[in-house]
Amino acid sequence: MAASASGALPAAAARLGRAVAAAPEARLESVRALAGLFREAQPREMAKESIFRDLLEILMSASSEIEQAYKDSCELVDLDTCLLLIAECFRCLRNACVDCAKNQHVMRNLGLISTSVHLIKLLHGIQIKEELLLTALRCSLQFLGNVAAGNGDSQNSIWKCAFPDLFLTCLMYSDEKIVAYCCMVLFTCLNSEKVRELLDPENLTVALHVLKVYKEQLESEWSFLIVTDHLLKCPELVKALYAKLSNQERVTLLELIMAKVSEKNPVTSEEMNVFMRHADFLAGCFQEKCEAVLKLTSAAGAEDEEALVTIRLLDILCEMTSNNGQLEHLQALPGFLETAIDTLRLTHLAGKQAVNIFTATHAMTGQEEISHPAVGFKSHLIRLIGNLCYKNKENQDKVYELDGIPLILDNCSIDDNNPFVNQWAVYAIRNLTEQNERNQELIAQMEEKGLADNCALESMGLEAEKRDDKLILRSVRKKPS
Repeated sequence: MAASASGALPAAAARLGRAVAAAPEARLESVRALAGLFREAQPREMAKESIFRDLLEILMSASSEIEQAYKDSCELVDLDTCLLLIAECFRCLRNACVDCAKNQHVMRNLGLISTSVHLIKLLHGIQIKEELLLTALRCSLQFLGNVAAGNGDSQNSIWKCAFPDLFLTCLMYSDEKIVAYCCMVLFTCLNSEKVRELLDPENLTVALHVLKVYKEQLESEWSFLIVTDHLLKCPELVKALYAKLSNQERVTLLELIMAKVSEKNPVTSEEMNVFMRHADFLAGCFQEKCEAVLKLTSAAGAEDEEALVTIRLLDILCEMTSNNGQLEHLQALPGFLETAIDTLRLTHLAGKQAVNIFTATHAMTGQEEISHPAVGFKSHLIRLIGNLCYKNKENQDKVYELDGIPLILDNCSIDDNNPFVNQWAVYAIRNLTEQNERNQELIAQMEEKGLADNCALESMGLEAEKRDDKLILRSVRKKPS
């Protein structure tokens, strides 16, 4: 097949050369033949510059015809054939670029990138939404994606011609494929330097629209990759975006940050530094807005968007403090541990003052699954406190001083609104008492005075014991629950 395709190339190229000045139908047929040949690697490698010069001439001619028709406010006699021809030219160019740096360079040097960008803007101005126009636009964006793939010079050329106007135009298009192909081109062109250009207030709109695309078209892999592989690498951009987003959009951004933070891939020191700057910012957001979660105590507030943001922030901070690299940084963050304890105290108190989502419940049947955004919130707060106290004497003592230990012990019972709360309480108490005699003694005294549930301590594998007139807490074999 490859041999016959490469053998047919000279004749197809000659036919194209003759067709440049011919009727549109003849041009269309010759371009279509070449597009088919360029599906094979060998003809792509053999292609001469003259082929791409002829395709450029056809595209420029089509562009002039459309411009003239609209300037004179008259109808283009054969718009359909013109659109078919444009689409086929872009298919041909798209196919010729695949794994072929030689053709990418030739096309760029001929000016095909700037011509294509101009033509896309022109096509966007045609106020029709018929399939032929959409196909031409889709093929043009696929060509830009292919000519940029693995080619820094082409990426820079597209960026110079298309940013930000063309990206904004296509990201807002009503056709999902056009939006997806635009995201592909944007992803391919982005690098750390170009990401910083998005910080300009006028350019920030591009990043905001990418987030909107991800939110509205969840199957769009390219928008996901733009955010996780590029935008999240710039902490200043994340801050700038966050400030412009609605609470609903913030939840979407936080879910994408969670996806990135949860990756198990090894990270470089530079990436760890970025994560720590995100951690600073997100911890600050949590400290500022944590009390919003109390709106969830009423049935009417169950979908409060500010409260949903607080829940997502806590999820991410739990994940971040599970990573040793970020843990030490967050352990030293001023006021962060205090905020977690205060929030636990407020939600715990709210659950005791009235029956709501923060009230401990236990249905003996275990059949009913509770669906509420705040399910697990107290569990996660206790997990966060436990993480922040891991091998950290200063934070262990801080929890003691803030009366956090009795608070955690008061959240040891099984609670359907907080799955695994008992396990996280066990974990937190272990981290609080590890090599900390004062904390051990406090719990032992509480047990002796009946202030700590002995069964709860036993379920944690702990027991209070008097030794030399001193109460100590010792580990014992856990009793089966």
